[in-house]
Amino acid sequence: MSIKDKIKENKALKRLTIWLLMPRNQARPRLWVRLLLNPFKHKRGKHTTICRSVRNDLLPFRNFSIGSNSTVEDYATLNNGVGDVYIGNNTRIGIGSVIIGPVTVGNDVRFAQNVVCSGLNHGYQDVTTPIWKQPVTTSEIIIGDETWIGSNSVVVAGVTIGKHSVIAAGSVVTRSIPDYCVAGGNPAKIIKQYNPATQTWEKPIQVAL
Repeated sequence: MSIKDKIKENKALKRLTIWLLMPRNQARPRLWVRLLLNPFKHKRGKHTTICRSVRNDLLPFRNFSIGSNSTVEDYATLNNGVGDVYIGNNTRIGIGSVIIGPVTVGNDVRFAQNVVCSGLNHGYQDVTTPIWKQPVTTSEIIIGDETWIGSNSVVVAGVTIGKHSVIAAGSVVTRSIPDYCVAGGNPAKIIKQYNPATQTWEKPIQVAL
């Protein structure tokens, strides 16, 4: 049995390990983790900038990588506590945006300001237990290459947004969006989709019920 498996099976050892990695009731890892462990575990491409004010809630027992020529702007949050986070090349994560894994962001993607992508949900079914104490569920978010997500948008767990799509500002994306679409609203709906046959962006056909 590996050391990792032993820690998972022993509750006391698991609590001690988590305490060593981060303070009680906190998501941000301790300084020694950020300085001595994460640089060897996590990968950062060339010419990539993660601004100093970014909250890096990144732990060594999950994966994090960001490609080349990418930027994470000020006051954003990166969190891989319950799921891996992958960010591609030539991608910009806008001011104040939040990424909570599991999330995969492709290449040449743009997040505007205050975009939230969270692959995490809290359980709530047990009414005798506070929600924050209940087990979490995760479902990966995938953001395709060349996609633009407008400011103040929310992408919920399990959603895939296709390649070269646009999400209008203030949208709540609760269902997957195909490639080459413009979508918006709460919940987000497809407004236009590229038709390769006509080489134009067309409104979806409304089907009468």
